[in-house]
Amino acid sequence: QEQLVESGGGVVQPGGSLTLSCAASGGTFSISVMAWYRQAPGKQREQVARITPGGVPTYAEFLRGRFTVSRDNAKNTLYLQMTNLRIEDTAVYYCKRESISAVWGQGTQVTVSS
Repeated sequence: QEQLVESGGGVVQPGGSLTLSCAASGGTFSISVMAWYRQAPGKQREQVARITPGGVPTYAEFLRGRFTVSRDNAKNTLYLQMTNLRIEDTAVYYCKRESISAVWGQGTQVTVSS
């Protein structure tokens, strides 16, 4: 059974950095397109980045180069490096296996406040 567990969230000041991790189990990670989503209170969930099994990334245009998605298939782990964080980046961040049988992690809270 595929499971995804996010970690690395926390509270940071504007302009700070965080790296999120998503540990996968179940044996399908290395062949799956993976993605990061976020959802702020009162807003729709939005995709921030995705990455192919071979490591080719795609980013939401609003990020403007501030985030980097990567993966280590040998470790079954997905990463999201976030820099120059803004207050509007505050949200719960989720990792997801993009497949016909989608799997979501439980989310990790990122709070950017001054």
